[in-house]
Amino acid sequence: MKIQERTGAGAGRAAAPAQPSVGERLPTPPRERKPALAALAVLLILVGALGATMLVLQAGERIEVVKVTKEIPAGGSVTNDNVTSVMVAQDSGIHYVEWSQLAALKKLKAVNTIPPGVVAVGEMFGDDAGVQAGKATVGLSLKAGQYPSGLEAGDTVAAYRVGSDTNSSNSNSNSNTSTGNSSASAGGGSVIVEQARVSYVQPQKSGDLVSSTNLPVTLTVDSDKAASLAQAASDGEVALVLVSGN
Repeated sequence: MKIQERTGAGAGRAAAPAQPSVGERLPTPPRERKPALAALAVLLILVGALGATMLVLQAGERIEVVKVTKEIPAGGSVTNDNVTSVMVAQDSGIHYVEWSQLAALKKLKAVNTIPPGVVAVGEMFGDDAGVQAGKATVGLSLKAGQYPSGLEAGDTVAAYRVGSDTNSSNSNSNSNTSTGNSSASAGGGSVIVEQARVSYVQPQKSGDLVSSTNLPVTLTVDSDKAASLAQAASDGEVALVLVSGN
């Protein structure tokens, strides 16, 4: 009787849920996949790799070109003293002047003033550079003592008339008023041009303190001063002095 009562009493109880065994994991929900983000990541990787490849290729295609180290005034020329060579990435859209073309470049003139630090391109030079309106260029051939040492293209100078005609010019001014006025303005160590730009000066060899030959110099001056300067230059009576503006 006790066995039957226990059995009957347990028949009405609900069965206890089974517990998972030790070591088993609970099931996790599946992860949500985002194919768009994955594709974007792959695309960025490919773009980065392509960019790196292009940089490597461009770095390998470098050329030696001309770089200006000293200012070249309009009408001036390239010399060994105002340029150097640098390496740049080749670009068909830029007309670089290659270092191998330096000899040909020296025969050309600067179309406009070229500042230092600029890489030379073909458009900067021409066979015959134009002179600005109201300006003229005058060539001089100066002896030692008629120009300051270290004279370079781009310098600003004053041109004075000096020479043996000084005394005669002053004496003639006493006998002939009209002639004396013009002579006094041109002689007596007077200023021919207060400010002139050195467009060209023949490079001097290092170590040469005194040259045995005349120094060719080209000045750019106001047009109304060109005749007086040319006349004094033909007489060999011009001396140059560096002035402010350099």
